[in-house]
Amino acid sequence: MEPLLTAAATWLDAVGIGPWARGSSLVYPVANTLHLLGLVMLVGGIGVVDLRIVGLWRTLPIGALSRALTPIAIGGLLVMAASGTILFAADGDALARSQTFARKLIVIALALANAAAFRLLWWTKFDDWRGAVPGAARAMAALSLALWLTAGALGRWIAYS
Repeated sequence: MEPLLTAAATWLDAVGIGPWARGSSLVYPVANTLHLLGLVMLVGGIGVVDLRIVGLWRTLPIGALSRALTPIAIGGLLVMAASGTILFAADGDALARSQTFARKLIVIALALANAAAFRLLWWTKFDDWRGAVPGAARAMAALSLALWLTAGALGRWIAYS
């Protein structure tokens, strides 16, 4: 993964994003703050839906909850992708060599794959779940929570590795 990340860092420098991110006293802290906001939106949105699917708040209809909160989670993911690109550009060479950063990217890929599989398998069935939620759906929701929280934790641990 390191050669791909090094190439990405080189390209971000060539198009000016890296120097811009490193050359301003505001860009990095603003991007970092936006990245945290995106994480809150993502985990706060999809996390509540996941917790409902796992078994909490059984009186809340899953379909309505998902329709209300999934767009917030997707918005958070987009904010994180944009701000994360800026954060990566600011220190791409070091991050390209970071095993913690590589693990974070792998966990994000797994979380996105789990989300895509969940949507393909269960999206149209939410309104049918008046009682018991299928065990596979509960397991995927629990996995979603674990993966997104792990990605967030790994993001914080990058500074210490």
